[in-house]
Amino acid sequence: MLLAVPSLVGSALDPAIGVLGDTPRRRALIVAGSVGFAASAVLAAGATGFGVLLAALLLGNPSSGAFVSLAQATLMDDAPDARDRNMARWTVAGSVGYVAGPVLIAAGVATGLGWRGVLLLLALPAIPLGLAVRPAPAGGERADWRGFLQALRDREVLRWLALLEAADLMLDVFHAFLALYAVDVAGLSPVAAALAVAVWTAAGFAGDVILLWALRRVDGSTYLRATAVGALVAYPAFLLVQSTGVKLVLLAALGLLNSGWYAIPKARLYASLPGRSGTAVAVGGAAGLVGSLAPAALGALAGAAGLQATMWLLLVAPVALLLGVRRARR
Repeated sequence: MLLAVPSLVGSALDPAIGVLGDTPRRRALIVAGSVGFAASAVLAAGATGFGVLLAALLLGNPSSGAFVSLAQATLMDDAPDARDRNMARWTVAGSVGYVAGPVLIAAGVATGLGWRGVLLLLALPAIPLGLAVRPAPAGGERADWRGFLQALRDREVLRWLALLEAADLMLDVFHAFLALYAVDVAGLSPVAAALAVAVWTAAGFAGDVILLWALRRVDGSTYLRATAVGALVAYPAFLLVQSTGVKLVLLAALGLLNSGWYAIPKARLYASLPGRSGTAVAVGGAAGLVGSLAPAALGALAGAAGLQATMWLLLVAPVALLLGVRRARR
């Protein structure tokens, strides 16, 4: 309940936040989102029960949509010709937080600050960061809902939305099932399963850094197609091999290969809607509502047919990238 309900509410509000983000209200939305995020962190830090924590997360999720998503859209507007690399930089920053978060919590517990103290610390920089974002002047004075609906019928927009959701099968969805797979299917101990998750996370961070270097030398489409071919080899091998050591090596390879599977399709989504980055946020939120059903559907299938069989369906991700990403023009 604590994770699902706020996520559903945030996804439902994303289209409105995105469409309004293409008006002169964008900076006000970003600042309001940063204030809401800070208030959510403070409320969660002082939560004494389920109701208070649920209220904190219900405030924090849509606030993050206004704060983070519109800041990302502003970054995409800043240098349209460098969207791939800027989104790669964005992903590296996210990976730093992804790795640093558990370390920060551990440090808070070790020093007596606790997780509540860490949440209070995270609330401090939110508002200054929101004030620091300076969006370029927006085009229209009013929210363009007709343009949003037209974008949802645009074939190029739909292609990148579909590829983003498909690629997520080998990103967040695979991560969600990894520990369970390691224990229930691969037969690893809980400690070894934790190591597998750590290997995956570290390889993903390294891959995000390597992506910045790679995009200086190859086109993003070429990179996606090449890594999809690599994943089509590495992922079946990961599922079939019995050796724990080899599984971890293949897991690290997969973590490296799928770097860029979010950054590049997301940058291309923004490129498919030039001058309308807020609308890109809106259509991404609408697609996210549909995509959020995938983990539940896969979980139900795993309960009926078994997790081992279900894991093979994640091969849809590299197949979709290989078929859906066109070859780069010379």
